[in-house]
Amino acid sequence: MTRTTASAAETIRPTGGRSMHITESALSLNVRDVEASAAWVKRHLGFSETMSADGFCSLAHPEAGFALIYLRTGLGTFRPAAQAHDAGGLLVVFVVPDIDAQYERLRAEGVEIVTPIETEPWGERYFQMADPNGVVYQLVQWMTPEEEQQ
Repeated sequence: MTRTTASAAETIRPTGGRSMHITESALSLNVRDVEASAAWVKRHLGFSETMSADGFCSLAHPEAGFALIYLRTGLGTFRPAAQAHDAGGLLVVFVVPDIDAQYERLRAEGVEIVTPIETEPWGERYFQMADPNGVVYQLVQWMTPEEEQQ
């Protein structure tokens, strides 16, 4: 597996040829209990609340690269209305430098681990956990062949 990343200085052009300037990014998830998911990522993943209202909470982390937004399922203002259901089948993934330390810390905090730590043949060492609404978060560390041998 080949991993590629673009630096902030690079301009990525869509296939149409014109560049798109993005100033911020966000991931918006529909959940039944906004407050429960928000409290969970604040406590266990170090996010902080930047804005909230009834049925809405936006959170940030200085290293995440995007805002994490929770919207209450069925919120009347959600568009498109056909997609106003729970955020099932989705993984929120963060790459971390010391996966084993994070795994032990989160287990000690009582976080529900839904997939124990494992390493894939291509070097992806990861585990998955769930918040109170069942949103699955995955922490990943990319291992070099030397690290995999340890």
